[in-house]
Amino acid sequence: MTVSTLSSIPQIEKILQQAFISPYIERLSRPIVTNIIRDQVSRFKKQILSEQNNTSFSLDQLYKNINNACWQMHQQRLQRVVNGTGVIVHTNLGRSPINAELWQSVGDVNTHYNNLEIDLHTGKRGKRKGIITELMTQLVDGEDTLVVNNNASSIYLMLHELAQGKEVIVSRGEQIQIGGGFRIPDILALSGAKLVEVGTTNITTTQDYLDAITEDTAMVMIIHTSNFKIRGFTKSADIKELAKNLPDHVVLAVDQGSGTTTENMPDEPTVTSYIHAGADIVCFSGDKILGGPQAGLITGKQDLIKRLEKNPMMRAFRPSRIVYSLIEELAVRKLNQLESGQGVAEYRSTAAEQSLQHRAEQLAEGFGEQIQVVRSEMTVGGGSLPDQTTPSWSVELYPQDQKLQRSAEKVLKIMRSWPLPVIGVIKHDKVQLNMATIDDAEIDYLRRQLAEVLQ
Repeated sequence: MTVSTLSSIPQIEKILQQAFISPYIERLSRPIVTNIIRDQVSRFKKQILSEQNNTSFSLDQLYKNINNACWQMHQQRLQRVVNGTGVIVHTNLGRSPINAELWQSVGDVNTHYNNLEIDLHTGKRGKRKGIITELMTQLVDGEDTLVVNNNASSIYLMLHELAQGKEVIVSRGEQIQIGGGFRIPDILALSGAKLVEVGTTNITTTQDYLDAITEDTAMVMIIHTSNFKIRGFTKSADIKELAKNLPDHVVLAVDQGSGTTTENMPDEPTVTSYIHAGADIVCFSGDKILGGPQAGLITGKQDLIKRLEKNPMMRAFRPSRIVYSLIEELAVRKLNQLESGQGVAEYRSTAAEQSLQHRAEQLAEGFGEQIQVVRSEMTVGGGSLPDQTTPSWSVELYPQDQKLQRSAEKVLKIMRSWPLPVIGVIKHDKVQLNMATIDDAEIDYLRRQLAEVLQ
């Protein structure tokens, strides 16, 4: 069908009635789709006016432009993807998936009214912590625990309440930057605390901290280095020795970071180990190793936690009922040693190589040389155990269509456009899908979709 004049272009309402538009209305809403159509029609009209010598324009092309624009908007919507990267706690892919059984168990409390801020015993207004304090006392031995919306908030809140206008001592090797431009020196400045650097990049001793203490020192802060490690000639302070020798007016605060509690994570000190070593207060993430929702947890001495709770910023940092209910239920399951409380990082990082190889062979079966099973590695990721890898197995793709000359980047782009997008990696100029982060239930889907790409 061709368009010779502007008047030949269908009205917006007519286009909205086209069959290919209906799914987009369902997924994006009618107002957004209407705006997309208006924009594409306007562009199409300008094209007609600017190319007056060409009196024939295809309506099919207009519909194709509208479809592409709607699809690009749809791709921005939050949706499930298949993680084929081998990075278990992948920040760009939502960090740790929440266990399905855990998620479903809190559905009832979140889809109905609940006792978020009412004391069922007295009928009066209550606190929104539920039994998190009691659960975390059993889990990590902290006297009290506070929940905020992420671990960056934890650090800011601790500095703002406990060290504003005072000195905070930090090792030079721990003045880190993590994703999104979050820099420790900047956060200290924003909180009103004064940074005091001690030690060197690779060596900071207990005495370095003690020598820097003055009457204006409010805190010594130990920072989890998150996404890097320094190897070789290094030395760090012994937390127990440091805690024992700090003056009473100095708070020993630790950013544990990863949220390791009961999990089997070699070389990653647990929250409990810092509490037992004498740390006054420890903060950590809820959505990394712990296996919960995005949250920051602060645990430690009760008098310090109470001060944080009264800070004016706490109202801005407090999480929703969904977060509280998930953390409560997760802690119960951890204490009961249930598999659903294990956390994805633990059970994936300890997955047997044999099962991963079998999964790779299942995916590759029948594709001949176009899919090859190769050895690879997985990593926890998400700022946890940054330089530690575990053996894994992957499949490597070899598209045979020489006419298309599909590069690895092109194949990845195609995979991201699938109904259930798949995120892979490029190794040796080939696309790899790592079995450590792919579920058994996703194999059949991958086989169907890969058949189209490889053929």
